[in-house]
Amino acid sequence: MAMTLAQKILARASGKNEVKQGEYVIADIDLAMAHDGLGAVIRILNQAGIKKLWDPARVVSLLDHSTPAPTVQAAEGHKMIQKAVKDFNIENFYGQRAGLCHQVLPEKGFVLPGQLIVGTDSHTTTYGAFGAAGTGIGFSEMAYVMATGKLWFMVPETIRFVLSGNLPSGVMSKDVMLYIAGKYSVTVAQYKAVEFAGPVAREMSLASRMTMSNMSVEIGAKFGFFSPDEKVTQYLSARTDREYHLLIPDEDAVYQEDYQVDVSGLEPQIAVPYAIDNVKPVSELAGTKLDQAVLGGCTNGRLEDLRVAAEILKGRKVH
Repeated sequence: MAMTLAQKILARASGKNEVKQGEYVIADIDLAMAHDGLGAVIRILNQAGIKKLWDPARVVSLLDHSTPAPTVQAAEGHKMIQKAVKDFNIENFYGQRAGLCHQVLPEKGFVLPGQLIVGTDSHTTTYGAFGAAGTGIGFSEMAYVMATGKLWFMVPETIRFVLSGNLPSGVMSKDVMLYIAGKYSVTVAQYKAVEFAGPVAREMSLASRMTMSNMSVEIGAKFGFFSPDEKVTQYLSARTDREYHLLIPDEDAVYQEDYQVDVSGLEPQIAVPYAIDNVKPVSELAGTKLDQAVLGGCTNGRLEDLRVAAEILKGRKVH
């Protein structure tokens, strides 16, 4: 049976040769990520009397959401997390200075193609840029994962966005994703897997792919994939020597819907408050006064983004 990337990964993780869309499976988790939310997870584990994790080596944690701690309560939470990390033998703990979780895990070589990864953050879909099935889960689900190494999934239907044309100067993958959200709505991929395909997707840098996979959750997606290729293998060659397999969707896989997106002529896009899909081209908002701009975040605060910002700001001053 021909399968999408989501089907292939969930089939492997559940020990099956194939799975059908809509089928329920119990899957083995390859990697669990927890940021500041680890505190809430630990409280649940303690209440359940769990003293040992299923595999501490498959748990990665760092503090990035309330850092430095803005309140006494947050600081106490960090203190509790640091103690729990020792109690549960979580060696892959990176504290407060490593960076943002969805950047740190790939940089440290934890994210591999074909893996099933869960995290206490909705933007865990970022790892789809590497051909991994990443998804965010709640604290109680994460407690269950950390205790057992397993979680149930419904195999999602998959929709595909085929990106064609040529990106105009100054237009980046964030603009493409905002355009998709504005045109197709924040529910177009509700509990579906998304695959980004086509020549534009293949030409994108890994950083640009991470931005789109990250934002796939903003249109409801369970997973947001790019097919892994030589850009992924080159990136990982300097970061890990672990074995992995480049799973790709079958050519005759069944998609619920194919969306053709021609990016030629696309302007930079702006999500206007207060909705992700309230999107307008920048020309419609020219002259709007800005009081504050933030560079960074897990969506697209990577080096290529900072370079663009530096180029725009070079030789200019703000108030």
